[in-house]
Amino acid sequence: MSNRLGKLVERLGGQLIGDADIEVFGIAPLDDANASHITFLSNPRLRAQAAQTKAAALILSAADDAAISATYQGARIVTDNPYAYFARTAQLFAEQSAVPLVPGIDPRASVHPDAKVSAEAYVGPQVTIEAGAVIGDRAVIDAGCFVGRNAQIGADTHFFANVTFHAGCEIGERGIIHSGAVIGADGFGFANEKGAWIKIPQTGRVVIGDDVEIGANTTIDRGALADTVIEDGVKLDNQIQIGHNCHIGAHTAMAGCVGVAGSARIGKYCTFGGAAMVLGHLTIVDNVHISSGSMVSRSIMEPGQYTGFYPLAKNAEWEKSAAIVRNLGSMREKIRELEKTIKSLIEKK
Repeated sequence: MSNRLGKLVERLGGQLIGDADIEVFGIAPLDDANASHITFLSNPRLRAQAAQTKAAALILSAADDAAISATYQGARIVTDNPYAYFARTAQLFAEQSAVPLVPGIDPRASVHPDAKVSAEAYVGPQVTIEAGAVIGDRAVIDAGCFVGRNAQIGADTHFFANVTFHAGCEIGERGIIHSGAVIGADGFGFANEKGAWIKIPQTGRVVIGDDVEIGANTTIDRGALADTVIEDGVKLDNQIQIGHNCHIGAHTAMAGCVGVAGSARIGKYCTFGGAAMVLGHLTIVDNVHISSGSMVSRSIMEPGQYTGFYPLAKNAEWEKSAAIVRNLGSMREKIRELEKTIKSLIEKK
């Protein structure tokens, strides 16, 4: 399906420079695009590549437009945030090409008679929905999913195949949970008595807001007593672990393999690079950005970018650096003694 540039701008905004009647049939990267595509430039370092693209139209910022307009001969859509404009354009093409689902419950699904499933919802094969569960309008529950008793799923939320959504958990509207995710399993709660571990019942829930996306094989543990809370707009990548009683603030985003230990409280608009780790019972304020691979071992009470790892080096060099770090304590004491000796010698003069 094609879109005229004029109609695209009417719907998404921006300033069109060029022929409004040009039709584009899809969106493609700068180097792959041809005369049927629209593409985008969001990184100024790729200006030379953008100037040579064969795309029919280019989404870019005003600064980038001024830099390449003399070279690039196609139509341009000028916008403040080209990457976000690209995302919305891609959404539009995806919506137009999507195969519509027919609402209803597959006869191979198992739905408890006490569950409330909207007539507009789609429930696929081998889905199990237990007593008291509520499935909202236009929700999509794909094959092999499990929805526990008294769970609630909001309107327009999509569970991909084999999602497990345990008892009492809630998710708001327009959510997306990808395959293999487990929401509401028991948190890691045990008391030690004479070397043996005694299980602490995990009786809280997981409560998820609107517009949240959760990646494949990500796990979010239910609270021990209070709830684990994921606020509106949070984006979690694949294979993330969120421990029990955590609270993740609105619009925070985490890349793959992040681990957050129990009872951590993370603010709004934070970002976490891949494989970052957060210890339990810490507080992180709004607008904190953690670099990939970093370990957060103390609460962070001031916004900003934080990094906690050694730069990559050859192994022999790294071992030397590690040996120096191990000896910093004794080196500090030797320096203090040396300072005292120098001070004493100066005073004797």
